[in-house]
Amino acid sequence: MTDTAASLNAAGLRALNTGDFGAAITRLRRAVALDTSSALLWYNLGNAHLAADDMAAHDHALDEALNRDPYFGHALLAKGRLLEAAGDAMGAIAHYQRLLAALDPAAPMGPGFAAGVAHARSVLAAQSTALEVALEAAFAARLDAETPQTTERFRHAVEIGLGRRRIFHSQPLVLAYPYLPPVQFFDRALFPWLPQLETATPIIRAELEAMLADGGAKGSDGFTPYVAYPAGAPVNQWVTLNHSDAWAAQFLIQHGVPQASVRARCPHTAALLDTLPLFDCPGRGPVAFFSLLKPHTHIPPHTGATNIRTIIHLPLIVPELCGFRVGNESRPWVDGEAFAFDDTIEHEAMNGSDQLRAVLIIDVWNPYLSATERDLLRDYVAVLDAQAQKPAQFSAA
Repeated sequence: MTDTAASLNAAGLRALNTGDFGAAITRLRRAVALDTSSALLWYNLGNAHLAADDMAAHDHALDEALNRDPYFGHALLAKGRLLEAAGDAMGAIAHYQRLLAALDPAAPMGPGFAAGVAHARSVLAAQSTALEVALEAAFAARLDAETPQTTERFRHAVEIGLGRRRIFHSQPLVLAYPYLPPVQFFDRALFPWLPQLETATPIIRAELEAMLADGGAKGSDGFTPYVAYPAGAPVNQWVTLNHSDAWAAQFLIQHGVPQASVRARCPHTAALLDTLPLFDCPGRGPVAFFSLLKPHTHIPPHTGATNIRTIIHLPLIVPELCGFRVGNESRPWVDGEAFAFDDTIEHEAMNGSDQLRAVLIIDVWNPYLSATERDLLRDYVAVLDAQAQKPAQFSAA
């Protein structure tokens, strides 16, 4: 009977398991000669050389296995262990990093391989801790001497390198405008009118509370579920909030259309909005609304419609245990302290308290757009809307 690569591999593994390392090497070499493209055969040959204490041949066979399959987890682990034993810490770390990146979380692991993966994780964790200590020693005094705003990008770069943060990109659902900076939270200096908005917090909150005391101004213009997909539409992560008043809204301006009855009940808020540089894109914006989040409600991670505008939150009623995340940065809502963010970067909101959370939400133009670009975009959207029977609106949250 003619030997095949598979039969020789099986015979070699039997010899290896019985301690006949010479026979195992001979048979596995013959198997590799018949199928030199197989990473598994090279790996098995490497294990036979390891058992025979021939470390140079073991190393060579592992390299051949990884040349054929750079994502072969068992070979990456073995190569990492070999380099670690030889004192090549950085080489071992590189292979352990590749191993963890290549792992399929759903794939079962034998106990030996699982122990090896756990070892790789511990080595990487120790290396990360050592690097963090070294960076702290090198930069702590210098960073303390600067303002947080001056060093934010550097600090975040270090945290990304340490695996403490990940990079989030702008992902507009409707209209993507290229080359705008993907800023999670914008610098307040880009919106010099924010203090004007914040100063009005008490009167805005009073008008909101008056509506809430009146049962939310019940009627066709009352608070309604913010998420309201039509029947048959895919709801994805919105299944819990779809048509739920756990997240409700009351619009003062909706897709550029002033809501007269709501504005009449909130005259001071309406008058203030008329003085702000809102997202004046006919048919799409601006929007301005009160957003209510009931106790123990989570708005799941999502992205917004377009990066040509910026979303402003003005916190009005903010109990403890409320939070807001954009990309890799989380912030608490602070009563009367507005912030601006890019809602096309993944974001989510949480109300873990037993009380209602309320925020005024408005949209404005992205501050990095020129006046010429804003004019062009208004006309561009007008053409899109003229060609569409039902244009996709720009929601805001």
